[in-house]
Amino acid sequence: MPNATRARLIGMSGSLRTGSYSGAVLTTLGEKFANRADLRIYDLAAIPPYDEDCGSDNLPAPVRELLSAIAEADGVVLCPPEFNHGMPGVLKNALDWASPSTSASVLAYKPVAIMTATRAALGGARCLEHLRAVLGAMMARVILAPEVIITSVHDKVREGRLVDETSLGFASGAVETLLSEIQLWKSAETSKGFI
Repeated sequence: MPNATRARLIGMSGSLRTGSYSGAVLTTLGEKFANRADLRIYDLAAIPPYDEDCGSDNLPAPVRELLSAIAEADGVVLCPPEFNHGMPGVLKNALDWASPSTSASVLAYKPVAIMTATRAALGGARCLEHLRAVLGAMMARVILAPEVIITSVHDKVREGRLVDETSLGFASGAVETLLSEIQLWKSAETSKGFI
């Protein structure tokens, strides 16, 4: 059961591969911040292709569960691999469900940390650029932090965990910034009597 004193985070990689490197990064971050945040890695395998004919009252059950999980989270951590110069279609599909229109975006004003993990020695920046464009259209609050691009990730993961200290340091820095922004936002809401 989540601890009310810790931030509630949703992590998504967009990779469905068993033992994915992106999933390993999220798992490692979840363990590293376990005393301060509950990071739930969300499996997107059950999310169907986006269908605009499904109105808000007729959403598939897996989609309703995803939207509810995002709405209840204090923040989101996205760590996809780069596919064909962009984010994986699985993740883009989930984001489309989360924002059928700007006014209905469950990610509107939600703080989001973004990073990418790639097997290539170069690359990843195009994935982050794609993510920023999509999240901006959804009015999500992408945190201001140095870009986190974990290259040659297959050499930096062992037994399902990110073991490269430099890469983990950058990824952890992004999560630190995310947690700080969540705390600032909560403090501002409390001071205004919203909570």
